[in-house]
Amino acid sequence: MRDPLSKAVTGLAPSGIRRFFDLANTMEDVISLGVGEPDFDTPWHIREEGIYSLEKGRTFYTSNSGLMELREAIGEYLARRFDLSYSAGEIFITVGGSEAIDIACRVMLDPGDEVIIPEPCYVSYLPCVILAGGTPVRLPLSAEDQFKLTPEKLESAITERTKLVVLPFPNNPTGAVMSGPELKKIAELVEKHDLFVLSDEIYAELTYGERHVSFASLPGMKERTVLINGFSKAFAMTGWRLGYAAAPENILKQMIKVHQYVIMCAPTTSQYAAIEAMRNGDKDVEFMRESYDERRRFLVHELNEMGLPCFEPRGAFYVFPSIKSTGLTSEEFATKLLESQHVAVVPGTAFGDCGEGFLRISYAYSIENLKNALEKIKIFVDSLR
Repeated sequence: MRDPLSKAVTGLAPSGIRRFFDLANTMEDVISLGVGEPDFDTPWHIREEGIYSLEKGRTFYTSNSGLMELREAIGEYLARRFDLSYSAGEIFITVGGSEAIDIACRVMLDPGDEVIIPEPCYVSYLPCVILAGGTPVRLPLSAEDQFKLTPEKLESAITERTKLVVLPFPNNPTGAVMSGPELKKIAELVEKHDLFVLSDEIYAELTYGERHVSFASLPGMKERTVLINGFSKAFAMTGWRLGYAAAPENILKQMIKVHQYVIMCAPTTSQYAAIEAMRNGDKDVEFMRESYDERRRFLVHELNEMGLPCFEPRGAFYVFPSIKSTGLTSEEFATKLLESQHVAVVPGTAFGDCGEGFLRISYAYSIENLKNALEKIKIFVDSLR
């Protein structure tokens, strides 16, 4: 019998996150600090709108682009929060931000087109590029630069075949944030080399200190940018599976065409709930952001105190401490910690080879859980000395 499987798919490595947590799920009493999911319930007034849509029998397909009312609300939200100007016709609704990333790669890449992917980063970019027929160019970032993308590093990776640059900021897993002046230097290179940008801004609302600057808000960058965002992180709506893309009309039209064939439309109930989130969710986001900020400061302080150096993350809800002083690899540290103390964290290598020597720890958990986990991590670290 011939091989029924695609070589492109079988050649992909499984997600380092999922592989590790399959092991954790076989154990009892595990304190997990690994999943990037808010521990808050979706705010009640948002859930109520979803429930009401079901009670009213709104269980039909929407247009491929999504509800007009939602797209208009997103446009108003982007203008209010990030100084962006998108009409409803420049926005379409997806099944989570991940679908938008996948479709953007499919409609923008031809075989041989190179995509620069700064790492450490979210695990989906590389496989989406490969499955779209593009060539990923992995660009390692460093702790010395606080895991930010510098113009020098970007220019060193650009070739004649470079078409697309992924901007994963605020960053998962490091918590790194790019400021306006830093992004402007990247924008100069994008224009100089006639490139396009996939800007994943799913954590845009979760920054601490400086307000998030959207890459598309910079002069001349809107027409070069596919903006990815969604509801999972800031609005605690992971299970609603709703995201969106905002992009130039010529790109968006083709994205909607692919979406039409493979998805049809995003869940209708989720879309009605999301309208409420866009119009009346700012206070909920502020409350959750303040809670994350408290946890962030606590976690960074405690990790530094126990001898695991951790630069201060300015966005998302992760810290990325160095464990190099222990002499263990990231995989060894995470595995031994899980086996001996039943605390689950993610090896930095799950997010790229340059994550070796680091761990991703999520603080989307209560202070009580964080305290319990940190006590166990300290016991483990002390046992190595």
